[in-house]
Amino acid sequence: MLRFFKSSLPAQLLALLILAFALRLPLLWFGLPLTAAELRALLVGERLHGGAMLYRDLYEGTAPLAAALFAGLDAALSRPVGLYRACALGLLLVQAFRLNLVFNRYEVHPERGYIAALTYLVVGSVSIDLDALSPLLLGHTFIIFALSALLPTSREGYDNRRLFRAGFLIGVGALCYLPLTLFLVVGLFAVIIFAANSFRSSLLLLCGFFFPYALVATFFFYTGALPGFVQFHLQPGLTDLISSGLPAGLQLRLLILPVLVLALALLRSLSTSLGLVFQVKFRQLMLVWLVVAIATAAVERGTAPGVLVLTLPPVAYFSLFLWQRSQRPWLLELLLLLILSAAVGLRYRAQVPGLEAFLRMPAESRFGLRPDPRYAALRGQTLLILGPDDRAYFNNYPATPYLDWALSQADFGHLMEYAAVVRVAQQIGPAPPAYLLDQSAQVPRLKRLLPGIFGAYEPTSTPGLYQRRPKK
Repeated sequence: MLRFFKSSLPAQLLALLILAFALRLPLLWFGLPLTAAELRALLVGERLHGGAMLYRDLYEGTAPLAAALFAGLDAALSRPVGLYRACALGLLLVQAFRLNLVFNRYEVHPERGYIAALTYLVVGSVSIDLDALSPLLLGHTFIIFALSALLPTSREGYDNRRLFRAGFLIGVGALCYLPLTLFLVVGLFAVIIFAANSFRSSLLLLCGFFFPYALVATFFFYTGALPGFVQFHLQPGLTDLISSGLPAGLQLRLLILPVLVLALALLRSLSTSLGLVFQVKFRQLMLVWLVVAIATAAVERGTAPGVLVLTLPPVAYFSLFLWQRSQRPWLLELLLLLILSAAVGLRYRAQVPGLEAFLRMPAESRFGLRPDPRYAALRGQTLLILGPDDRAYFNNYPATPYLDWALSQADFGHLMEYAAVVRVAQQIGPAPPAYLLDQSAQVPRLKRLLPGIFGAYEPTSTPGLYQRRPKK
């Protein structure tokens, strides 16, 4: 198998596509439950497609470009879960083939072929976390495309336009998932080791990074959403991001296979001497990339949706050393088959009786969201949930800006302040939802503070659920 993929012919590319689909599509065909991140993305896209302005009409911390993509997908199809899964698979394939193309074009390793893409797709199939479309997966695609712009094309050094483009792409990635800003460190390190004029080149990189932010800030300024952009996207910084819903312990155990492959590859790379100075410098760059990827994953303690994707570029690069020619090629073939079998076993462990218990790793699908049976009769209604559990939105529609309960505490957490009460009245008063789901005992207090709006809600037979009385 290794010998086959060490060639750069169209047959190898077709074989990779078939392998990727064979690894991923059967489980998607079985059906995967909706994740917390996917539900939030569906709700954000639905509200934006309905005419709401992000950060002004929606208290939500989703990065602006990711939110725009969710709105575009909702415009194509209402609550398009299948479209989300197709986009996630497409993005992963694009990342794998683009990274492989960069490795071959710049000859970062003496051997060429599709080995890097093969490793990227096999290791990326370990968890179903990458089957879900996430802001991190989207933003990471731009980081992959920025890599080629960080590499010099001649001995004279950089073309200024390439450096600006590299910074611009990193900025676009950060506009999808803010912690990807840390990859500026990779860009600045590339400037230091490759550029002749490091200070001037660094300024070009930084100008490119801030340019998309300037464009987005200008747009929000003219739409009246700039204060919300600062409050909900920039001020939280690298925290307060939605998690994947998987326990941190399970996330760490799923990283065992990528870490094992990376460790073996690193050991092999230390014993390999590279002839070209550029190849040595590129290896140093990928070591810095690995450190930055770990730091980006640590921002959310490894629980961000799609965090596995951060490990794939270093694993793909250093695997070139692991799979390079050896005196015992059969041993490498055996190792690849073991890794492929381990990836398939981990991915499909829920379909193999007893495998979850043996591995002590419950399937990720067991942590997916399912509709709350208490509100099964509530369908197609406008709803405001006063609490963190938003499963009731499965079959209903959010009707107010208060989608993210943690960010909504900017108002509901300060109801002793007159300004917060006024904001609640302004946001809910024009179009009150048909139902309130009170998970935090807020309704009695809101009835006292804003009787003109909340006085019309009466409790139903379902605890915590209030229905608005029709106007006479």
